[in-house]
Amino acid sequence: MNIRNDELISALARTYLRMYRCVNKAMTGQGASMARTKVLMLVRNLKGNARAADIAEIFDQSPRTITEILDGLERDGLVERRSDPEDRRVKRLHITEAGLLAIEATEPLRQSIINQICAELDDGERAALQSAFAKMTAALEGPLDC
Repeated sequence: MNIRNDELISALARTYLRMYRCVNKAMTGQGASMARTKVLMLVRNLKGNARAADIAEIFDQSPRTITEILDGLERDGLVERRSDPEDRRVKRLHITEAGLLAIEATEPLRQSIINQICAELDDGERAALQSAFAKMTAALEGPLDC
């Protein structure tokens, strides 16, 4: 089978978008969203070292978009902005106990949907995808520097 590169990338993008929409729809039904949950999980994982600018860069979003998400998370008591002890102009993001509970409440649903999608793949297909994604990521980080 001879698949053109642009067809392959289009299929990858379509699949990702459909999965994202599916998970987001289910999470929205539970009062959450993928955008907020992704930001919340990153704040948790960075353990107080995240700034809004860092999150915007990681997710390739405008600072304004991330600020709006963070404003909502802060208003809902899920994250806190704290002054950096070394530079009081800098605000570091910290997850609250309520934020941890919010992740805990939605993570089983997100995992269930992902598991249902991936159940269609056998171990060989999973390994092939993992390998292909690693090679594509390396190409993006190599001479392309994207």
